[in-house]
Amino acid sequence: MALSNNDIFKKLRVALKLRDDEIVEICALVDFKVSKSEIGSFFRNESHPKYVECGDQILRNFLNGLVIHLRGPMPKKNTKPSK
Repeated sequence: MALSNNDIFKKLRVALKLRDDEIVEICALVDFKVSKSEIGSFFRNESHPKYVECGDQILRNFLNGLVIHLRGPMPKKNTKPSK
């Protein structure tokens, strides 16, 4: 039995103790706009009428934002050769 993107998202949310507004902020770190209501629809029960399946793009952007949130932004690369 494989985990769906919704299951992975839920498990990460619980493990990291994230609120909906924190998830929105994390997604904003990679310039991905998502609302709190959209986030809430991913965490609903599958039988709920407003349940939405979490797509790969949403989970990917959240994970990329989570890396920045936890590690910080990548340092700028120095393009000048050192002497």
